[in-house]
Amino acid sequence: MLKISLYISIILFSFLGYYFAHDMPTKSGEEITICHTGPSEMIAFLDDPQFIAFHPAPREFDFEAMGTMVSFPAADGKDAAGYLIKAKEPSIQWLFVYQEWWGLNDNIKEEAEKFYNDLEGKVNVLALDMYDGKVTSNPQEAGTFMRGTNEKRLENIVLAAKSFAGPEAKIANVGWCFGGAWSLKSALLLGHQNVGSIIYYGMPIREVDQLIYLNSDVLGLFATEEYISKTVIEEFALAMEAAGKELNYKIFDAVHGFANPSNARHDKEATKEAYGMALSYLQKKFR
Repeated sequence: MLKISLYISIILFSFLGYYFAHDMPTKSGEEITICHTGPSEMIAFLDDPQFIAFHPAPREFDFEAMGTMVSFPAADGKDAAGYLIKAKEPSIQWLFVYQEWWGLNDNIKEEAEKFYNDLEGKVNVLALDMYDGKVTSNPQEAGTFMRGTNEKRLENIVLAAKSFAGPEAKIANVGWCFGGAWSLKSALLLGHQNVGSIIYYGMPIREVDQLIYLNSDVLGLFATEEYISKTVIEEFALAMEAAGKELNYKIFDAVHGFANPSNARHDKEATKEAYGMALSYLQKKFR
């Protein structure tokens, strides 16, 4: 009964969103305001010790960077930065990579390189620094960093990266946890330049009047947990359907953070399957 009521509410919301979307000028990515569900929702979890426990300190490992750190101007007057691995040949294809709550650490850089190599060096890969240089392996400090983020600054970082990639760039997005939520938000901010979004156990936006502006489908790779729960994921699926957008997702029998090799809770089998789905998705976007 609850699911039926939720579905009816979403359909009604969708109709209103559709009406306003077609009765008003189409918004560009910069004009969309996203504030009710999604990335900002995760801030509430930071007061729950159980949520913190899902994020044990990442293990150290040897990492030799093949990319370089770059900076580019943002609209707020403060430069943004990211870890860039350029395509072997000039290309308008880009993959934006979004960090976990630890910051732009070596694990995220390594994941960026893995996608780059498996996409055969044909795609520019940019891992964005959403914390402006702050990185930690301490869960409490990571929570402090995440709580201290400014939504407008984060949006400016995404839009600065969009400008850096160029007006002709076709951009897909991938991220984990905090970055999973930002993968979807980035897809909305990028407007017509967005070609895809992969969410690894991040809190999704579930408002139809925002999702109708998505320029792509979405791949969701979720975990079995109580925070970004099955109920939340089903709400997202219904909202995507009501917005007329395609969502393919799987809830893995694994904990939050399962795909991070530096996480003590790392699940190799689930990681392998999820990565296979993610890579296949991106190969289709960039063929």
